[in-house]
Amino acid sequence: MTSTRERQRAAARAQLERKMAERAAKARKRRQTQAIVGAGAALLLVIAGTVWLATSLGGDDDKTDTAAPQAGAAQCVFTEVPKDQRTKEIKDVGLPKTQQPDTGTQTMTLDTNLGAITAKVDRSKVPCTAGSFTHLASKNFFDNTKCHRLVTEGIKVLQCGDPSVTGKGWRPTDGTGGPSYRLAEENLPTDKRPAYPEGVIAMANNGDPGSTGSQFFIVYGDSQLDPKYTVLGTITGGMDIVKQVAAAGDDKAFAQQAGGGHPKKEIVINKLTMS
Repeated sequence: MTSTRERQRAAARAQLERKMAERAAKARKRRQTQAIVGAGAALLLVIAGTVWLATSLGGDDDKTDTAAPQAGAAQCVFTEVPKDQRTKEIKDVGLPKTQQPDTGTQTMTLDTNLGAITAKVDRSKVPCTAGSFTHLASKNFFDNTKCHRLVTEGIKVLQCGDPSVTGKGWRPTDGTGGPSYRLAEENLPTDKRPAYPEGVIAMANNGDPGSTGSQFFIVYGDSQLDPKYTVLGTITGGMDIVKQVAAAGDDKAFAQQAGGGHPKKEIVINKLTMS
């Protein structure tokens, strides 16, 4: 027969084994829980990283679209003029979209006090400049502005597009205005002689690369200019109006600088549209 002491020892061993088994089970459960929590945390980090990456690359369409250009579109860069360098002649109407169509044509219409002047713009050649003009026209940027410069000697051009040239009379700052951004030149006529024949409409700049703004000039007679000004398009109607202005002459206000002067026959752009 088994003694009482032996039975007590057997019961103690059984109780110890049960406790050890319970602790082992708890330890396994704890390890499983930690593994699950760890995996969940790792998954959350992956998700968070993905969201951050998507947010960083996506951006805001109204600010800068850095995505690859879609088919039928060109990627354009519009560089803002620093605010501390802007004069009162600078008109801020925001930035155009960085992706602009590079197919099709547009008609530019200058509704002036002397009649309509029209031009054909090929977006495949000047997608960014055409996009800029379309943006500015949609903001009424050119409305009620005067063509401020006429050159009749050496070159034959009528220059317009300064948003600050409005109202009666002339000011010393005429010709210094533009939008709050600049863009690179496009469609330079490096293989053309003359580079700017009669009927061309081109963009003015200060001579430095990437200084194109809103000012443009209509060429009313073959002109020997260096091919560093964007050819925006060709005049399709109203050249007789430009020649009327040219025939009236200029006041020589810019004769000692860039040449020419204010047109004696005033021409006002009531509205400029791109369609």
